[in-house]
Amino acid sequence: MANDEILTNEETNDETDDDILTHVKAALGITGTFQDNTLTEYINEVIEYVKAAGVSENVINGGLANGLITRGVSDLWNYGSGGTKLSNYFIQRLLQLKADKGGEG
Repeated sequence: MANDEILTNEETNDETDDDILTHVKAALGITGTFQDNTLTEYINEVIEYVKAAGVSENVINGGLANGLITRGVSDLWNYGSGGTKLSNYFIQRLLQLKADKGGEG
């Protein structure tokens, strides 16, 4: 492949922002577009948190982290009951995905 050739998301199996938003909405049973901006902010926040924790780009962009991202969004979404706190499941799954280097050894 030439250095200047651009791979599509389908060729790299990378998830787009819209793919992740669609997955999160489906998993949380959210329809319509009214909450898309809020959900996108939460998704971006969770992805940055996951990256900072050391989860590889391959894992995040390859779809392996979709469940983790959804759980994180759900945790942030439900902050009204006394404060924002990421669930124990979120933290445990984060550690598992961090250990799975996504083929990056």
